[in-house]
Amino acid sequence: MKARIGFVTISDRASRGIYEDLGGPEMQRVIREYLSSPWEPIAVVIPDERQLIEQTLERLVDVEGCCLVLTTGGTGPALRDVTPEATRAVCSKILDGFGEQMRAVSLQKVPTAILSRQIAGIRGKALIINLPGKPKAIRECLDAVFPAVPYCIDLLDGPYLTTHESVIRAFRPAAK
Repeated sequence: MKARIGFVTISDRASRGIYEDLGGPEMQRVIREYLSSPWEPIAVVIPDERQLIEQTLERLVDVEGCCLVLTTGGTGPALRDVTPEATRAVCSKILDGFGEQMRAVSLQKVPTAILSRQIAGIRGKALIINLPGKPKAIRECLDAVFPAVPYCIDLLDGPYLTTHESVIRAFRPAAK
């Protein structure tokens, strides 16, 4: 069974075609490098509209059956940045460690990482992770948190994701 993974680019300009979506393709490229198990992408580009973000996350999990949804964009302090609020609204649990780890890694690169508001949470049997908008930062953040993602999805009774261990190693506790 192929895992379904949602990729959501949240950008007013990219959604209107004013600017090329670089974040969505970068998220897919990284996941393609990481995963050795079969998966299929469902990618969308939408504007920074909270209600639309919420509806998109709900559809990707509840209708499309995604076990993992990655978002890029809308996590800063600007007035139109509402991705974390939309994510929080559709999740039953927030996993604070994801945001903490992504900010810790980003702070080693840029002092403005303290302005970042990425979060991650659970909706049904899916993990939703907010990533930054810059492609380089997407890779840095995913490198930092992805080792925990397959086990998290295991705990949600999702598909068993395996990784190319030469690229990134999924952590799973040893069986007792």
